[in-house]
Amino acid sequence: MINLMSAMTLLFAIAMIGAAFVAIQVKQISIAMLAAGLVSLLASVMFLFLAAPDVVMTEAAIGSGLTTFLFFFVLGRVRGDKND
Repeated sequence: MINLMSAMTLLFAIAMIGAAFVAIQVKQISIAMLAAGLVSLLASVMFLFLAAPDVVMTEAAIGSGLTTFLFFFVLGRVRGDKND
């Protein structure tokens, strides 16, 4: 019988694969960037299940937060330069 931790790990792994598929297949760049950020956030939750709190903090702060913010910042700058 599958215990709760294994079931949650499997659920988050499936969600990560789904979000990665959305990031690859979607035509709108902003949705793709959000899906990529979601993959990173779900990876940090997976690391939490693996009892690696230092990796969780790093992945959540840099992988999910900073990278997604940087993508949107650059996208705003690129779109802003086209209007000038």
